[in-house]
Amino acid sequence: MDNKLQSPLSSRLSRRDRHNQRPFLKDDESGLLSSVRLPQDSPIRIGWKQGFIRLVLVAGILWMLLILIVLLFHVWSCRSSISFLSATGHSKVGSNLCLNADMQSMCNKEGKVFIAMDLLGLTPKPEHRCPIPVADDPDKIVIPEGRTPDVIVKDLTYIEDEDLVSNGSHSFAVFGGNQSWLQREESFKLKPSMKVHCGFLQNGGADMNPVDIKYVKRCRFVVASGIFDGYDAPHQPSNISTRSKKLFCFLMVVDEVSLKFIESNVTIRKDKHKGMWVGIWRLIPLKHPPYDEPRRNGKVPKILTHRLFPQAQYSIWIDGKMELIVDPLLILERYLWRGKHTYAIAQHKHHRSIYEEADANKRRKRYARPLIDLHMKIYYSEGMEPWSLKKNMISDVPEGAVIIREHTALNNLFNCLWFNEVNLFTPRDQLSFGYVVYRLKGLFKIFMFRNCEYYSLFVLHPHTREHSSKVEWVKSLSEFKGSGSSMKESRGGFGLWTPYPKNLDSVTLPPVVRTSKAG
Repeated sequence: MDNKLQSPLSSRLSRRDRHNQRPFLKDDESGLLSSVRLPQDSPIRIGWKQGFIRLVLVAGILWMLLILIVLLFHVWSCRSSISFLSATGHSKVGSNLCLNADMQSMCNKEGKVFIAMDLLGLTPKPEHRCPIPVADDPDKIVIPEGRTPDVIVKDLTYIEDEDLVSNGSHSFAVFGGNQSWLQREESFKLKPSMKVHCGFLQNGGADMNPVDIKYVKRCRFVVASGIFDGYDAPHQPSNISTRSKKLFCFLMVVDEVSLKFIESNVTIRKDKHKGMWVGIWRLIPLKHPPYDEPRRNGKVPKILTHRLFPQAQYSIWIDGKMELIVDPLLILERYLWRGKHTYAIAQHKHHRSIYEEADANKRRKRYARPLIDLHMKIYYSEGMEPWSLKKNMISDVPEGAVIIREHTALNNLFNCLWFNEVNLFTPRDQLSFGYVVYRLKGLFKIFMFRNCEYYSLFVLHPHTREHSSKVEWVKSLSEFKGSGSSMKESRGGFGLWTPYPKNLDSVTLPPVVRTSKAG
């Protein structure tokens, strides 16, 4: 009796449960685009929800595709503009140069969009050489009157007299001075009047002949180069206009070893004042090399050009292995005057981070690996982050074989600070450049141009031989033990042997991903 009474009720409840459960089964089967149907939801409301979600997803996909198309068009237009410029550009130097600067502006390879795509491997393969939008006629170049005003640093002087340095057995003068960590820290704080270490301390070496000192006083425009340890031969510039030959001093700084090498291989002409010439180059011998290492000696004329040639207003530095093929007046107009820059240098072909460059130096045995690591640990502990798109610079690593600059007070200070880092740490100056820019907190402005333009300015010749020092092959700090160790440079790199004021034991260098097989 009871079972018969309960059967209809159970049947009705079962049908109601099955009816209520159907939407849940369908929602599970339809995936994420469906919404859970609550008892109060209507079919119209459910349809609106599902349609809105689908609309958002489709709109997002279309927006991403649009961005991708724009970026791909940007890359295509860059490649097309370069091809067009290469086909239409012409000048006295040949197809490497280009007259139309406006066309080249179609492809801003210094922009963060292009850099970001390059990091993702979405840009065309970097060119070895590319067009340079220089002017056509050096005779039509208008040279700016006066000098760029000194605004941030107005009065810059140099420490030239200091106590002797002792190595335990005897005391001696050093070219770069014995800068303390406190002095180093204070030198990065920009003030209107500053006095800093900048090489050329008394009796420290790098002495010029009186006849050369007299000659360089007349030089306002300078093309400078250098050969040390006899590992290069002078290469004569080409495509130099008559105007530039009269305007510029072409000064080749050499040490005594290189001078003997040049004398035995090429003809040196002597003028009536006993000045020495090889073609257009005036040889400037430096007596008493300031450092044990030829590499570090070579940084003196390269970085401290304003100290060797104090009357110069503009200078173009090129490494000794390079042959200049562009008129220097066109270079100044393109890289300084046109954009109202005062300092220009090419970016490195492969590396943007100093930690990448340090890793490459270690792999290629360009300097002692443990000393490079110590150098980088000091920089990392002082806040030098690996390069990223957040930085204002398009790269922290320059191609230091060419430097184009006006000798303003701030530029001269930068060169002093850069040289001080080379003097204190390793002679690999590309590791120090970006660090000094970082320490000046954006107040030092620089035009860093594309590496492919750098290769269009010069022809690179191989060294006559490779030089090296035994320091470059050291694998552990234990090989430097003892204050009189023959492995230590006696007059440079003091920052690597002077106790650092902070504890570096816990400092771990950032990981490095090798971005190029050639780098």
